[in-house]
Amino acid sequence: MLPIAVVLAISSAYGLWYQRTRGVIKAKNKAEVITAEKIGSPLGSRATLVQFSSAFCTPCRATRALLENVVADMSDVIHVDIDAEDQLELVRELNILSTPTTLILDSKGHEVGRAVGAPKREQVINALTAIR
Repeated sequence: MLPIAVVLAISSAYGLWYQRTRGVIKAKNKAEVITAEKIGSPLGSRATLVQFSSAFCTPCRATRALLENVVADMSDVIHVDIDAEDQLELVRELNILSTPTTLILDSKGHEVGRAVGAPKREQVINALTAIR
């Protein structure tokens, strides 16, 4: 009976941790600059949302639709979708560990936030509002 209780406790703790960490935008303070050449698209005049996706990733499709919808009314923000399987060198360089992963870049290409998993609309808007 005790081994079952231990397994249930560990799996419940992991499940709670996993739910709380997926899709949350975390602030970054990296000195490295991500250039337009690296992502294959010009940077937005205020911000750029760089999404790393894979072909069979269902949350990637939902994230793509969400980000495209958010930037539709923002002329100074660009959304770039990168196929992680086609850009393995860039994935390794930027430490992308799962898809979808969305990087939030300022106008100079500095990573100011990162969401692993599908972010919520309010989180994306709040992160973009913080960029001036």
